[in-house]
Amino acid sequence: MADGRSAGADLTLTGVTKRFGGFAAVDDLDLEVASGQFFALLGPSGCGKTTTLRMVAGLEEPTAGTITIGGDDIGRLKPYKRPVNTVFQNYALFPHLNIFENVAFGLRRRGVKDVKSQVDDMLELVELGGYAKRRPAQLSGGQQQRVALARALINRPQVLLLDEPLGALDLKLRRQMQIELKRIQTEVGITFIHVTHDQEEAMTMADTVAVMNKGVIEQMGAPADLYDNPATTFVSNFLGQSNLVKASILDTHGDALVVDVQGTRIAAPVARARRTDGQVWVGVRPEKVFLGAAGVEEGSYDDNVLPSGTVTDVSFIGVSTQYLVKMPWGQELTVFEQNTGAREQFRVGDKVDLHWVAAHTFLLDADQDAHAGDETYAALSGAPTA
Repeated sequence: MADGRSAGADLTLTGVTKRFGGFAAVDDLDLEVASGQFFALLGPSGCGKTTTLRMVAGLEEPTAGTITIGGDDIGRLKPYKRPVNTVFQNYALFPHLNIFENVAFGLRRRGVKDVKSQVDDMLELVELGGYAKRRPAQLSGGQQQRVALARALINRPQVLLLDEPLGALDLKLRRQMQIELKRIQTEVGITFIHVTHDQEEAMTMADTVAVMNKGVIEQMGAPADLYDNPATTFVSNFLGQSNLVKASILDTHGDALVVDVQGTRIAAPVARARRTDGQVWVGVRPEKVFLGAAGVEEGSYDDNVLPSGTVTDVSFIGVSTQYLVKMPWGQELTVFEQNTGAREQFRVGDKVDLHWVAAHTFLLDADQDAHAGDETYAALSGAPTA
């Protein structure tokens, strides 16, 4: 089943632009996806990710640039002649055909006579071996999605394109299908290009994530690298939540920068600084922060501490508790603490200090919008997300 891994199915986009009138949906995009990768294009609605996928599939023609697969320019090929298949959010199954014939459709269209063994193998791969005689309407949404996947994979594409494939499923089923999709991709070894606006979905499944915004890629890398060391405020906010506090860089000590935050000095690794002088956003993820009673709990020597906050909200969310803490300069910061039961929770009105390990600090350019990519802020304020 691992035909795709040895096929050299590298996808390369060079200078790809797509304009609709005066609007650049995709703007001079350079992208390379290695053979056998599970690759995610992640971003909000309107960022250009689906347009990029449609250009690879041949459903949209680039205004400029080239697209190659395995070194072959596919830009002039009709969609059905490209070594790709696409799985859509709406499945696009044939309601009048049973599951066997839905999966066999591509093979029969190419004139393949003996399809039974290939279809049976593919149905087993997607764990639907006993469903061959059923119609799509007799299956759940998750099962229909597996049929759509099997129908695409049976054609042995060099690249499989997935356009928001789990968007129609409920939360629990979507999480189950994330694991299933990754299992299937690992087994068949075909390059998967997955378009999604769901951050958790991208980070759960993909080897590499490219975060798109306004037609360009803001940052690309392994999910953990993007989350722990974002390059922009947009990436820091779109991938989870971040506390961003305005600060000034004072000095450098070895591999650390000394930063002034509202009169308090903290440290940040030079390697995690996108700017090393002037005004910056000090960033730290909410789950990296530890709350201590104000002036009571001492941190270790490598802790950063922001003192004298006041708890303004406590929200129990199952595995963790979310605290909102108002700092002396008026900004509310967010803290997530695991509900281990090891200590009592703080209450609204409690005075607290915020502690975190200095190595978890990142610094971003203060010229960037602190709310870029923050969909919750945009929804509350009416501001655009991208």
